[in-house]
Amino acid sequence: MSNKSVRWVGHSLVAALALCCLGGALPAQDPGLALTPPMGWNSWNHFACKVSDAVVRAAADAIASNGMKDAGYVYVNIDDCWQGQRDSSGVIQANEKFPNMKALADYVHSKGLRLGIYSSPGPQTCAKYEGSYRHEAQDAEQYAKWGIDYLKYDWCSASRVYKPAEMQAAYKKMHDALARAGRPIVYSLCQYGLESVWQWGASVGGNLWRTTGDISDRYDRMSVIGFDQNGLEKYAGPGHWNDPDMLEVGNGKMSHDEYLTHMSLWCILAAPLLAGNDLSAMTPDTLAILTNSEVVAVDQDPKGVQGHRVWQEGPYEVWMKPLADGGKAVGLFNRGEDAATIKVNFSDIEVSGSASVRDLWAKKDLGSFEGSYSAQVPRHGVVLVKVK
Repeated sequence: MSNKSVRWVGHSLVAALALCCLGGALPAQDPGLALTPPMGWNSWNHFACKVSDAVVRAAADAIASNGMKDAGYVYVNIDDCWQGQRDSSGVIQANEKFPNMKALADYVHSKGLRLGIYSSPGPQTCAKYEGSYRHEAQDAEQYAKWGIDYLKYDWCSASRVYKPAEMQAAYKKMHDALARAGRPIVYSLCQYGLESVWQWGASVGGNLWRTTGDISDRYDRMSVIGFDQNGLEKYAGPGHWNDPDMLEVGNGKMSHDEYLTHMSLWCILAAPLLAGNDLSAMTPDTLAILTNSEVVAVDQDPKGVQGHRVWQEGPYEVWMKPLADGGKAVGLFNRGEDAATIKVNFSDIEVSGSASVRDLWAKKDLGSFEGSYSAQVPRHGVVLVKVK
């Protein structure tokens, strides 16, 4: 069992004891969950409704054997299209593509990983499968019985039965049901940034909440979503994270430099890192991007601070994320159409005098610099460094 797993179990036991002693009062969040941004894989971006038990097992096998688990990827998340019908008592059943959800969870757990699932506060999911409306407690209990560790809860048809002002209550209802079910389950709010969710997501028990509409495997869409996160950093921290949506790294429609930008920006944003590609057919280049230990460490830094933009001139931007060891992760981003030299002034990142600079993608020390650091950055590319 990893140190992360020990920490997760320990905090969860503390939370359970606290819940008992409080006579059933429900905490806003389990204090042991998502202390760093969740990492794992989600089925939607590549498989959509073609997800199945076999696809999920193959993803778990890949994560456990290809270095992703060692890098911190532990959640194997089933998105939409797993639901079947409810039985005569109203208990949700999986469809024929998932013949035994408990056995699947046991298999994923046997790999040292955790299983995630998907539903909606509305009557139907986005793909028109069974939602959790009026069955929140039953569904939470079923997830706990199956051994589920993560729930993505997608607004979708909820707009047919709830007014916007009722959104918070709808999300809190499922959180309370999860808490009563007695199993620690990471709670992911997926409602596309509606109603300024970052202002209230934590108060209804969310461990993460989508701040944007859906991502796609295009640079223009990815970059707009990522760079628009500036200003939301004050709402993120251990146990509660802004979520600019899943990773598209490796799905094939962006260049190498664009995928480096995607991964670098998400790590500076302390965003959840949920791979969305076919892990069984992954190139060495894609795996290297997803598992670079020094880059992932920026995302998982225990200080838990989301980075922000410190400088911009036209299509050139500098972003900074403060780290627990006193260093600063700095991204020099070129959103333009030609290579360009971009400079970070140390005064802009609250560093005085000289500082050492390390290239995180190359895992290479670049030396000591006085007052600033400059680098040539390719079109749609990034240079990600640590300044200390």
